[in-house]
Amino acid sequence: MNNALEYHRLQTRRQFFQGAGLKVGGIALAHLLASGSAKVEAVAPGQVHQPLPGFPHFAPKAKRLLYLHMNGAPAQLDLFDHKPILDKYFDQELPDSIRNGQRITTMTSGQKRFPVAPSKFAFERCGNSGIQMSELLPHMKTIADDVTMVKSVYTDAINHDPACTFVMTGSEVPGKPSLGSWLSYGLGSESRNLPAFVVFTPTVKNPSQALFTRMWSSGFLPSRYDGVALRGSGDPVLFVKNPPGVESTDRRSMLDALGKLNQKTFERFGDPETQTRIAQYEMAFRMQSSVPELTDLGKESKSTLEAYGPNVENPGTYAHSAILARRLLERGVRVVQILHRGWDQHGSLPKQIKQQCMDVDQPTTALVKDLKQSGLLEDTLVVFGGEFGRTVYCQGKLTRENYGRDHHPRNFCVWMGGGGIKAGTTYGETDDFSYNITENPVHLNELNATIMHCMGIDNHRFTFPFQGLQQRLTGVEDAYPVKGLLA
Repeated sequence: MNNALEYHRLQTRRQFFQGAGLKVGGIALAHLLASGSAKVEAVAPGQVHQPLPGFPHFAPKAKRLLYLHMNGAPAQLDLFDHKPILDKYFDQELPDSIRNGQRITTMTSGQKRFPVAPSKFAFERCGNSGIQMSELLPHMKTIADDVTMVKSVYTDAINHDPACTFVMTGSEVPGKPSLGSWLSYGLGSESRNLPAFVVFTPTVKNPSQALFTRMWSSGFLPSRYDGVALRGSGDPVLFVKNPPGVESTDRRSMLDALGKLNQKTFERFGDPETQTRIAQYEMAFRMQSSVPELTDLGKESKSTLEAYGPNVENPGTYAHSAILARRLLERGVRVVQILHRGWDQHGSLPKQIKQQCMDVDQPTTALVKDLKQSGLLEDTLVVFGGEFGRTVYCQGKLTRENYGRDHHPRNFCVWMGGGGIKAGTTYGETDDFSYNITENPVHLNELNATIMHCMGIDNHRFTFPFQGLQQRLTGVEDAYPVKGLLA
């Protein structure tokens, strides 16, 4: 048999064009290398991912990011944006001069009235900073001097799916890389045995909102930069344990053989996803020893466990996720993200938001204090917020004790703390109805630009070619770090 003829007979049209494209790309790359205009650094299979050449752009204030996303949109009026004047407007129509014909959702656009619903919860000025927080957050009040409250964040999206996508990827359109993927791609990993980007999706009592993997997806970046979601029950990572009868030495031999086969495939076709597969297999092998040690809380002191609350030893809870997040950050993980669901309170808001706050208040506070006590808060950026705000007018039936709130993209609150951020300040302001921003507006792209700045990245210089554009997290329009937030 003529091997050359057999090869051409078996080759499909798709394989031909795939191979042709890769070969042309190889020729172009060879030309660039010969001219000295491209720099390629060889990274051995299994080696810890290195930062891109030239990264970070400047000395970072933060080496790692902890993002606490309250999926469903917490009501700023009931947590952080105190408006005592609203008591005298109870059940009165929201003034036209405040709403000013702004877009609202179809869930309330058909209402005959838009009655003002003041918060039923008391507020308090906290710490030396005087940041105002609700009685629903008794523990979080104690870290007021460690964070900055941004009261003037706004977004372009009015519904959950595009809004959550926008928070995490800088775009309402699916398919873009998430913030964590951008950071792990640019800055690499400091951990050999754990992924650069880890995600928790704790269980909640009323999971009214779905979570989308696009919130931690690598999009058009190589898939090795996907966030790794740890499971809330059973094994944190599926199949991380060897099956019965399989020893680590057996798994090692198998992976070595598989790696050689995949390397031959890469040499033949040049598909970078083949190298991604090799790297993922190697990471999975190293996680077999690192993950069980990570999840073993036996060495945590009794006082530490008590600080996170009664659910800290229950896998899948927010408290358990919080203490594991601290342990991941201690071990060099670049980005840790916790997504807590159930904040979509269109009705029965007082009861439901109280439950949500009881779930996150104490563990979040313990996590920040833990990081501060160990010195990690100095170079860890912490972000706490949702995807948009909630309306001052009531959705559904209104009483003093019960009300609901619709989506409100025009303003909401996010607090930030740690590396690169001023501590103990309030930034931005809203009108008496928490409906419009009156001082220092912060667009979500500007918030992401600020996060990148704290991590040592110039967001305008951090791009990736895709679909004819130099894509970036902060979009095609200019977005700059918010200087008023920077330490």
